[in-house]
Amino acid sequence: MPQFLLSVWHDDSYETDFSGSDAQRRVAQVSDFNAALVEGGHFLFAGGLHPKHTATVARWSNGSVAVSTGSYDNGAEQMGGFWIIEAPDRAAAQEWAQRAATACEGPVELRELQGGA
Repeated sequence: MPQFLLSVWHDDSYETDFSGSDAQRRVAQVSDFNAALVEGGHFLFAGGLHPKHTATVARWSNGSVAVSTGSYDNGAEQMGGFWIIEAPDRAAAQEWAQRAATACEGPVELRELQGGA
């Protein structure tokens, strides 16, 4: 069965403190979404990410590697988390992406993994 990445995107102002009522609502919605993925046999792996300023980038150039702190992309957006799912086809995966966007109340990008399982 094909495997897909569902990535959750936020702008730089995204708050990682989940104690507020809006954040708690989204946490509950995502938890319900996760349960539906598991129940349907689509869930493979998921994880939330720390903010992009905590990242480290290793860049290869001319036979050597330079390491720097911070995100590879200096744009205003950042990936906040992701799921790896299995779905019978892209249409089914797109339905899960739409459900994920609803649960997260934000954009979710869908991409098929090369090769699959």
